[in-house]
Amino acid sequence: MTYAQLLSHPVTRTVRTFVRRTVIVCAVILAVAIVIGTAFAAVVKAFVDGIIGGILGAIGGSPNFGNAGFKINHSLINIGLVVNAIIYFVIVAATIYFLVIVPVNHLAERRKRGEEPEVQAPSEEILLLQEIRDLLRQRSI
Repeated sequence: MTYAQLLSHPVTRTVRTFVRRTVIVCAVILAVAIVIGTAFAAVVKAFVDGIIGGILGAIGGSPNFGNAGFKINHSLINIGLVVNAIIYFVIVAATIYFLVIVPVNHLAERRKRGEEPEVQAPSEEILLLQEIRDLLRQRSI
């Protein structure tokens, strides 16, 4: 079989189409994840800077905790920015852990134990459609 024949073979075309569609779907999922992640990061940053930073600033006596720090030889050592970044990281990491990792681990554990959710009995409509399908098969034989 030549290379041109191999490329025009129906199985090869099907595989190429499948790969193309899979790559497109993966790219779309990745793009959506990036957009949602960016929006979530903006919300968490605003929460840390506005609420938590304000509370810590009120406790520490500074109106803006992000600017809290001290000076050494006319150089500002900004501790507030570092603390805000740590709080931001902890919130994002906790959210990912509790909304992604814990449910996936729970599902994997259930599968490992064989506790799959029970399959519900088909509805009356499905049973009727299956009966029609079986009758049509019998007629065609």
